[in-house]
Amino acid sequence: MKISYRWLQQYIDITESPEEIGQTLTSTGLEVESVEPFETIKGGLKGLVIGEVLTCAKHPNADKLSVTTVDVGGDKPSQIVCGAPNVAAGQKVVVAVPGATVYPTKGEPFTIKSAKIRGEQSEGMICAEDEIGMGESHAGIMVLNTSVKNGTPASEFFKVESDYVFEIGLTPNRADAASHIGVARDLKAAKKRELKWPEVSKFATDSKSLPIGIKVENAEACPRYSGVTISGVTIGESPDWLKSKLKAIGLAPISNVVDITNYVLHELGQPLHAFDADKITGKEVIVKTLPAGTRFTTLDNKERILTENDLMICNTEEPMCIGGVFGGIKSGISEKTKNIFLESACFSSTYVRKTGMHHQLKTDASFRFERGTDPNMTVFALKRATLLIKELAGGTISSDIVDVYPKKIENISINVKFRNVDRLIGKKIPHEEIFSILERLEIKTSNKTEDGFTASVPPYRVDVFQEADIVEEILRIYGLNNIELSDKASSEFIASFPEKDMTKFKKSVGAMLVANGFYEILTNSLTNIVYKNKVKTGSDAVEILNKLSEEQAILRQTMLFSGLEVCAHNINRKQKDLKLFEFGKIYGKTSGQEGLKNYFEEERIALFLTGDDESENWQNKSRPVNFYDIAQAVARIVEMSALSKTKQEQFADDVFDYGVKIMKGNKEVGRMGKVKNNLVKEAGIKREVFYADLSTDLLFKSANPKFVVQEVPKFPEVRRDLSLVLDSQVKFSEIESLARNTEQRLIKEIIAFDVYEGEKIDQGKKAYALGFTLQDENKTLTDEEIDKTMTKLMSAFEGKMGAIIRK
Repeated sequence: MKISYRWLQQYIDITESPEEIGQTLTSTGLEVESVEPFETIKGGLKGLVIGEVLTCAKHPNADKLSVTTVDVGGDKPSQIVCGAPNVAAGQKVVVAVPGATVYPTKGEPFTIKSAKIRGEQSEGMICAEDEIGMGESHAGIMVLNTSVKNGTPASEFFKVESDYVFEIGLTPNRADAASHIGVARDLKAAKKRELKWPEVSKFATDSKSLPIGIKVENAEACPRYSGVTISGVTIGESPDWLKSKLKAIGLAPISNVVDITNYVLHELGQPLHAFDADKITGKEVIVKTLPAGTRFTTLDNKERILTENDLMICNTEEPMCIGGVFGGIKSGISEKTKNIFLESACFSSTYVRKTGMHHQLKTDASFRFERGTDPNMTVFALKRATLLIKELAGGTISSDIVDVYPKKIENISINVKFRNVDRLIGKKIPHEEIFSILERLEIKTSNKTEDGFTASVPPYRVDVFQEADIVEEILRIYGLNNIELSDKASSEFIASFPEKDMTKFKKSVGAMLVANGFYEILTNSLTNIVYKNKVKTGSDAVEILNKLSEEQAILRQTMLFSGLEVCAHNINRKQKDLKLFEFGKIYGKTSGQEGLKNYFEEERIALFLTGDDESENWQNKSRPVNFYDIAQAVARIVEMSALSKTKQEQFADDVFDYGVKIMKGNKEVGRMGKVKNNLVKEAGIKREVFYADLSTDLLFKSANPKFVVQEVPKFPEVRRDLSLVLDSQVKFSEIESLARNTEQRLIKEIIAFDVYEGEKIDQGKKAYALGFTLQDENKTLTDEEIDKTMTKLMSAFEGKMGAIIRK
């Protein structure tokens, strides 16, 4: 949200610099993300002066150029070559002298230099309005009707104003601060100064010649609706001061009436809407919902299909506007409008939010209504805007203000105990200081006792509704920096519940991965519609009914695509070597009976590896990550969870070029492997990506927080190697399983240190070179015991696998 420094000064006396005001606002909870300078004309016309053309002659070497002498207030006139067809002696003009930088309406800024043009020296440039950002025309130079002294700075002549604009990161709960008055309120409280409201006391009805009635059929959706008519207006351009105010906060001026409604919106936080009164059939405004399926064309010329919850502003025959969201094309004002009906209302945040999301409409008005506006501001804002319209567009007030407010929204009362204020803040603040802070925040206090008081909170503070909120208001104005930290560590609160085991498990796994060079990421569970059922997951995607955008249209079915997006984001920023992990949820919908049982969510942990395992240095060359790197990380997670008796199955599917499933009985714990090239390329990644997706729930259920400590073995281990020729389909996991079943006590480790397929063995065969580590925990193994064990293993391989033992 943008707030103008000069605009704020209309409502509160400010002597501090913009930077100091920014710090004050941040300390009160309105975080100022930046303070940027603003000029009503870009560049501020620095280096430009008012000059007078003394002579003008045809250029000797060019048909379309003129050679002029111009008095720019210096010791002698300047010779300037000009290409404008309308340049003539005696004109007052705008001149950019050498060294000045000009900012054109379109294109990049450029600096004026002394130069020869077709053989004639030129000391500057006589400017057209588009060349200095003051308009669009390039038909000729600007000719001024003035007698101002030559050499007068153009910035002074055109009254260029400078300003500073605060970019405030407004949190959703602070709807009250979504205006200049709202921000000034916080400054008033923090700086102990008076708030100066706009003057509306001169509002008076001129006649009752154009009355328009108001009927609200849905008071829940519209608690208050106010309106007034102004006749005989002239739609035209706004004055410079109004255009400058709007430009400073990033709004483009449109016309005087529209600009006034935008001005009051950003001044008071109250959205307004102007209708062409001559297009209100039946001279009555009706606020109601319409049957689902009703068609309505909005100001952007798009036809929209209404739902039964869309609140509409109608005349006696048809809808004119989507209440609180967007106007209709038929009833809007135009340059031909002479009579207007001005609306100022309070719409239900729930209705506006649902309508805006359904129709994918976000406006300045809906932004405020969704968060909650002040129902007691409608008439004041109406008077303010009406007086400005009379001043800037002419016309007369042709009706009394009609105000439909069946049930006034009153202040809410909150009982506050001083002991709770002291406890939550951590400091005892004098009671009078507390009362002063709340009064400055327009929160009245009553029923004051030694124990506490009652706070009366105005309706525009939609975020204050309980005792803790009152304490927060006191603290943010008193100042967090004014709360001293105690030298003694103490706590008045002891958790009455233990940390959840799942949380501990995740922390342990996360710490292990971080220690091994991984970085944790956190991505949105809402993901792009293009990922819907893109890969087979065994379930359908869960779509969002009121989606914010196509990029956040479904709940993710897999962790894959959000992780690939993070990889691509980092790679595009020169971070190509990535080891990432994420704890998150996936979602799905299974076929069956309708109802909640159709939907499910699962806790998962995802790992992503791409790039090089380690950077190249004087001692080692870089090595690309491979399958075994991610397999090692997964093995550590499985080991931490104490998951035993797992088996691995090779597979390939629409996600993996090749990979391994980790099975615990008939349950799949997870998968890992190399992501298919087409998926990687679609994500904008040019290197291989290895991915693992594990069930956090299954790992957690197997996790054993207790561990057994064993003494260091007293007796030595021995190793024996064995070479087997087997069918090529036989996997190492099968060999390992058979060996451990054959000798369960002595085998400590089995490794495959070489695998060969080629011309030296028969086709369809594979040679494994295996290493067996044997150890007895109670004694030293003898050669006879070792040989007996190896013979038993060879017999098992030959008998059950048809292995050939290579001697």
